[in-house]
Amino acid sequence: MFFLPFFHSRRCNWRHARAYAAAGCGPSVEMSMSDSDFGGGASIGVRRPLRFLAWKLDLDEKQVTELAKVLADIKTERAQAEVDGRRAAGMLADLATAAEFDQAKAKEVADLRVQSAGRVQDALVKTLSRLHTILSPEQREKLAYLIRTGTLQL
Repeated sequence: MFFLPFFHSRRCNWRHARAYAAAGCGPSVEMSMSDSDFGGGASIGVRRPLRFLAWKLDLDEKQVTELAKVLADIKTERAQAEVDGRRAAGMLADLATAAEFDQAKAKEVADLRVQSAGRVQDALVKTLSRLHTILSPEQREKLAYLIRTGTLQL
């Protein structure tokens, strides 16, 4: 957490630190939609990327509604991939403790992980396609800039 010595409470620190950073006086508060943001650790969920993109892309109400659906869908798919990953890890642990290694079971676990990654890739392509239809050409240019600079990670 960003700390400035003249703030008194934790709540005050965060609120003022964000304002301080927004004014260009400190480190920026960066929003991303990377895998780490969708489950596990300090997840930021859908609302913050939605607000961030609505602000950065200057979206109207209809676009915000559609963007919320798009973000919810990709969040769901990534959460399912995380569940599949935990299940695959459990299956690998079971294989490690077995008296005899089961090559077919190991192949099944590997296939599960590949299928899960494929579903996330398909969801990403679908998300980009939906974003393309939702956004105007100027907004797509802004989105491309956010992706290129790493501010937004898909």
